[in-house]
Amino acid sequence: MTPFFLTQFLEFLQFEKRYSLHTLTAYEKDIDQFITFSSITKNEDFLEINYQVIRSWMVDLVDSGCSNRTISRKLSSLRSMYSWLQKKNHVVDNPLTKIKAPKLSKRLPSFAKEKDLSKDQLNILFDLSFEGVRNKLIIEILYQTGIRLSELVNLKESDIHSNQIKVIGKRNKERIIPIALELKTIIVSFIQLKQELGLSGDYLLVLKNGDKIYSKLVYRLINSYLGNVTDLDKCSPHVLRHTFATHMLDNGAGLETLKELLGHASLSATQVYTHNTFSQLTNIYSQTHPRGGKNK
Repeated sequence: MTPFFLTQFLEFLQFEKRYSLHTLTAYEKDIDQFITFSSITKNEDFLEINYQVIRSWMVDLVDSGCSNRTISRKLSSLRSMYSWLQKKNHVVDNPLTKIKAPKLSKRLPSFAKEKDLSKDQLNILFDLSFEGVRNKLIIEILYQTGIRLSELVNLKESDIHSNQIKVIGKRNKERIIPIALELKTIIVSFIQLKQELGLSGDYLLVLKNGDKIYSKLVYRLINSYLGNVTDLDKCSPHVLRHTFATHMLDNGAGLETLKELLGHASLSATQVYTHNTFSQLTNIYSQTHPRGGKNK
């Protein structure tokens, strides 16, 4: 039988945090696995859990073949629940305060993997809260337009048109960037959400109190979200700009077109982004051409 505390916690995530069904399912699965391992059958059993029990669970997960990343996620789910239990005064101590998540292994990066993200890695899940919708929009704008962090922060609602956005770049140079219907739909939905919450003002991306977002906030959230899906050493907003450029080139965009979209003053600045594509071509050549050197 599922302890009532778990049911309450999941209701908190659903109705107050407004997490998606996918996220709720992940939380429930992780915590239920721990409940089964530790033989918890009633609410009072949570009081008996100490860090030794959690350490034993971690060992069991390792023996079961779970990766460090999976174990870290499961610990994060359990840590969130115990934090909630403390806030509700259901438990006094949080047994996870003495628990450190296992270190995540990092692959040796090639130049491309050091700078770019895959399309699948950008399918990030967000909750449906105001911040969740806004954060999804931030990442989508950065990836789908390639604009700079400073340009993102200063975007105004009046800069959004039917299928394009106006961006004020360096030296106040204005450029127009086309946007897909998918991105326009997300923007419109967010503007409607702002109106429902009574948030007025010129800027598109704002805090919950209506103030304009700031660069450090965007940097922190990008680092947090991308840190969950990639092993890149530096998960900054510029990674999304670089990924935008690389994906455009990989799909046939010319350098002159990319130069205009990125707002570069000269073509030499845009040519930096060709290294990744050339690296991919080199790898394909070496693996497929009879004289490519794959057997050397």
